[in-house]
Amino acid sequence: LTNYHVPQGVGDIVMIQSDHTGAVDILSAELETADLLGEQRKAQPPPLAAPTMWTTEKMKEFKAKIGKERNGRMVVKRGEVVTVRVPTHPDGKCICWEFATDDYDIGFGVYFDWTTVTSTAITVQVSESSDEEDEEEDEEIEGLSPVGDVERGSRSSLRNRYGEIMPVYRRNSHREVQAGSHQYPGEGIYLLKFDNSYSLLRNKTLFFHVYYTS
Repeated sequence: LTNYHVPQGVGDIVMIQSDHTGAVDILSAELETADLLGEQRKAQPPPLAAPTMWTTEKMKEFKAKIGKERNGRMVVKRGEVVTVRVPTHPDGKCICWEFATDDYDIGFGVYFDWTTVTSTAITVQVSESSDEEDEEEDEEIEGLSPVGDVERGSRSSLRNRYGEIMPVYRRNSHREVQAGSHQYPGEGIYLLKFDNSYSLLRNKTLFFHVYYTS
């Protein structure tokens, strides 16, 4: 290797193509497994606290009020997953949500995307199933440049952005108004998932209200 004069720093990786075998040798300057694990731990977001949850029996009052609001009512079709993306607001410290459905239950879960907030607008994303969302995420991951691990760095770096506050499970939102709150863990986007992918026949009418408090 005397013919190669490559400046190296701590943690740098140099890849050299062999003229004889075609193999790729990876040389590390003071790079150890412990260092890699340490960097991976630093990249992982902190654990998220559980939300505060409660219910109320004032279904008629809630539906009458929310039904009059713009974008307060939608239909989640059979086999669909609706994700309401709610960015953290600079004037707020806590997110709150309320929802109810007509006649049938619906799956609900809350996740958090540790990303820089460029807009405080609330957006809605509709997909045909939760599996499809995973496939779209994989496509997005494959389009990124690898970071760290040569083969899996980009995949792990993107997934480390997401944290689970409450997993998706079915709620009796047709019997009681489902409500909850969560204190901001930092800057990012809340993902409120309304999951009707398990239903093969029934669409669900959803009434929901999302707001923040200081």
